[in-house]
Amino acid sequence: MTAIKDAKSYGASSVLLVPAVVKGEATYEKCWKRSIPEIKKAIPLAEEQGIDILLENVWNGFLTDPVETAKYIDELGSERVGAYYDTGNSVRYGNPVIWIRTLGKRIKKLDIKEFDLALAKDNDWYKGFGAKLLEGTNGWYDIIRELKKIDYQGWGTAEIPGGGKERLTEIAERMDRIFAL
Repeated sequence: MTAIKDAKSYGASSVLLVPAVVKGEATYEKCWKRSIPEIKKAIPLAEEQGIDILLENVWNGFLTDPVETAKYIDELGSERVGAYYDTGNSVRYGNPVIWIRTLGKRIKKLDIKEFDLALAKDNDWYKGFGAKLLEGTNGWYDIIRELKKIDYQGWGTAEIPGGGKERLTEIAERMDRIFAL
């Protein structure tokens, strides 16, 4: 609730939420059953404040499939709940195009980052994020094509290591190239 109020006071349009982590006794089913009612408690405030609650696809063992993610969002039953879709995170679990097709209009914001399956050798998945934008296996042409099909008009945030002016200029140029596809 505090995050929603803070987002409103800062002029933000959304809060990012990772609803659960599958680990130990916190099974997938328990995570689903526990998190849905808790998020539903926050929805009236989000609706009142005009703040979206956006769920990100992260590597936490929960909502790692686009069909399940869509079902989860739909079960919450509010237009204020959607996806903060992470392009790089989804590559581990499948083709980003399928995620975009399945989530469709539920996608309200994007995290832009690259992933390269060839770098993620020996199940060291985090090495896959070592690729620069446009140099991994995301498939940007197809991603942009699918985003256009759903008429995506939201934010695209670079969720990658920054740096000084030179690095930030490089990131901006690469993002411009991505969105120009």
